[in-house]
Amino acid sequence: MGKDDTKSDLEGADIAVLVAYFVGVAGVGVFSSFQNRGSVGGYFLAGQDVPWWLVGASLFASNIGSGHFVGLAGTAAASGIAISVFEIHAVYMLVLLGWLFVPVYKSAGVFTLPEYLYRRFGGHRIRMYMSIVSLLLYVFTKISADLFSGAIFLTQSIPGMNIYLSAILLILVSAAFTITGGLTAVLWTDFAQTVIMIVGSFILMGYSFDEVGGYEVIKDKFPKAFPQTMLDNMNNSNYSYKDCGVPPDNFFHLMHDPSEDDLPWTGVVFGLTVSGMWYWCSDQVIVQRALAAKNMVHAKMGCLMAGYLKVLPMWLIVFPGMISRILYTDDVACNEPDECEEICDSRTSCTNIAYPTLVLKLMPTGLKGLMIAVMMSALVSSLTSIFNSTATIFTIDIWTRIRKTATDMELMVIGRLCVCALVAVSVAWMPVIKEVSELFHYIQGITSYLAPPVCAVFILAVFWWRTTEKGAFWGLCAGLVVGMIRFVWEFSFPSVPCGEKATKEKPDIIAKVHYLHFGAILFAFVFIFVAVLSLLTEEPPEYRYAGLTYFTLNLPFIEHVEEDDLVQPVSGWLTETFGKVPYDQQPCLTRAFLWICGLESLINKPSSREEERSTMKTSVYEQPRAAVALHINCFLIVVFITVYWVCFA
Repeated sequence: MGKDDTKSDLEGADIAVLVAYFVGVAGVGVFSSFQNRGSVGGYFLAGQDVPWWLVGASLFASNIGSGHFVGLAGTAAASGIAISVFEIHAVYMLVLLGWLFVPVYKSAGVFTLPEYLYRRFGGHRIRMYMSIVSLLLYVFTKISADLFSGAIFLTQSIPGMNIYLSAILLILVSAAFTITGGLTAVLWTDFAQTVIMIVGSFILMGYSFDEVGGYEVIKDKFPKAFPQTMLDNMNNSNYSYKDCGVPPDNFFHLMHDPSEDDLPWTGVVFGLTVSGMWYWCSDQVIVQRALAAKNMVHAKMGCLMAGYLKVLPMWLIVFPGMISRILYTDDVACNEPDECEEICDSRTSCTNIAYPTLVLKLMPTGLKGLMIAVMMSALVSSLTSIFNSTATIFTIDIWTRIRKTATDMELMVIGRLCVCALVAVSVAWMPVIKEVSELFHYIQGITSYLAPPVCAVFILAVFWWRTTEKGAFWGLCAGLVVGMIRFVWEFSFPSVPCGEKATKEKPDIIAKVHYLHFGAILFAFVFIFVAVLSLLTEEPPEYRYAGLTYFTLNLPFIEHVEEDDLVQPVSGWLTETFGKVPYDQQPCLTRAFLWICGLESLINKPSSREEERSTMKTSVYEQPRAAVALHINCFLIVVFITVYWVCFA
């Protein structure tokens, strides 16, 4: 477990708390599984009947995965509070989501965001592109990263536990909620786990600040938290690791100089806005929660609630990560490759174990089990959200193109099978993530390579009626090529442990262009490319923008169905196999299979996806009194977060 000999093994009381957590959350999941899961709209959008507090909790829980507790705290342990900008900046993006983007998506009456682009532009190539890129981003940045970080907790907690076995166990728990209950079960388990996360994290924060001696002590001791091996060899001229893992001088500032290689303020202002707008305003995992809201008022209130909650991670995760380095310096701040490999099985750095180490070595018996439950809550809530969203995208946007005559029963089964397949690919990617020194920067880096073209197209699609299908499609293709070149090129250079010499030097375009700067440049390139090509091509017909852009919401929606979408679902093998006998007369094993897949209510009940979809269009009207209250709250949270940012800038 490392050099520090503080007791860290789980005891009986901790295991009992952990078991109670899993039983409790499973109970919530099973109970909620009986609601809104017997139809495509119910399974994927919870029947669009979700109250604001459930939307807000799910937005927060879907975002705060175990990758945050591992990655955010780990980067804080390495370089200070600057990583908090990702959390603070999200508040602005949540306001944009609720006030600008959700009204358009709800007006369009869609299940998925690739489907919105299909209604906006026509044709299926953009829809397929978006679906595939979304799935790639989920594999590279979400599922595999969360599995890896959750596995770190289990391997640190249970001596001898294999990281891949840990990942498989976590998958089984997470997938069970998603596969059986759909979005309704995910939302309710997200709410339960948000409460657990916040309560548990506040308890750990209190213990951490008390143990270290307070806020001012952090500012004094953090820049001096060097491992003993470094202190012993500081005057040794042959010691090659004296500059490794040294905290920067500006460790207590959110805004850094543009020439610095961690988080330059220019990258934060421009590049982070691009990746943040993609994540919060055009990513299926997040937007799906807002689409499930009862109406626009509940959607906006949910976004505001999530915004207020996003102020917490700086105190609940970032500062505890810095405290972990101060208290357990030899483990968390190790800088010699051989030593780090012994401590955390990585030769590059051990800052990723900052939060798990703090939990396991600081918390008393019982509360230690509670904090492991918090980590599992973060993981399970994030994974279940991702699983449901990936199933939605694959089923609605890809499978319905492969099988135009697919029945609702078939779509419900395919959505569940998609979860299983995607998980297998994510586990295969874990060895790459294992060698990453700072997990959070890895996640944001890949996002900056793949997401900016998508962000550019969504902004133009939502706010400029003149954007055309040809402009959007070829802009996406050009952006993908540029982004993938940077992605593959950068990962062709393996991570080099501090103090060791790289076998080949990175070119300046990789070494000196920060990933946030690259994201801003890529966004500008695609934005201009799409705008120019749109102006050079024929303007879209009115039914492609009436009611489908922010500035044309007042125009009546013009229903238009593509010729190849007129095919109605016909009887498939599932219906032929199970649909001839009433559900209560089926054999026990068959009934169990049908219940797990949410098909019990579809037996002998033909349905049309188009009929269900016609009920999804939601009015964007808001009662004047509610609208005024929402605008006031919106103004207050923007002012508050701006002042908060300036205080730490």
